[in-house]
Amino acid sequence: MKMKLLVAAVAVVGGIAAMGVKTPATAHHAFSAEFDANLPVALRGPITRVEWINPHSWIHLRHTNEDGSEQAWMAEGGTPNTLLRRGITRNSLQIGTEIVVTGYQSKDRLCTPACRANGRDITFPDGRKLFMGSSGIGAPQDGSDPDER
Repeated sequence: MKMKLLVAAVAVVGGIAAMGVKTPATAHHAFSAEFDANLPVALRGPITRVEWINPHSWIHLRHTNEDGSEQAWMAEGGTPNTLLRRGITRNSLQIGTEIVVTGYQSKDRLCTPACRANGRDITFPDGRKLFMGSSGIGAPQDGSDPDER
């Protein structure tokens, strides 16, 4: 009886594999694998590009440094669905909109083609401040994320 059950299970798994059914990947990086909690950043500038892709969206902006020089940055946010649930939409992220993104710089500190950061909060021109990060990945908590409470 056990042998028949084992053969049936192998046949089902083999049949699924043969049909090309793909299973979703569950791997994900932790905050501390890529970003440094000791390197907070506050980026202010116009949006230059938005990538609504999984597993993380990316907001690109042109930040002006204290010396007046400009630098390209890209801030990682939660999934597009997460951003939508928190009130961040395609319409609120229009190219040219001046925003402020607070977050944490990447550990590699490479800025080619742009510096990278894990975005924590985004502040819009009207003063609205929304949490743009993904919770539960090890980013420092400050209470602004409703999922942390």
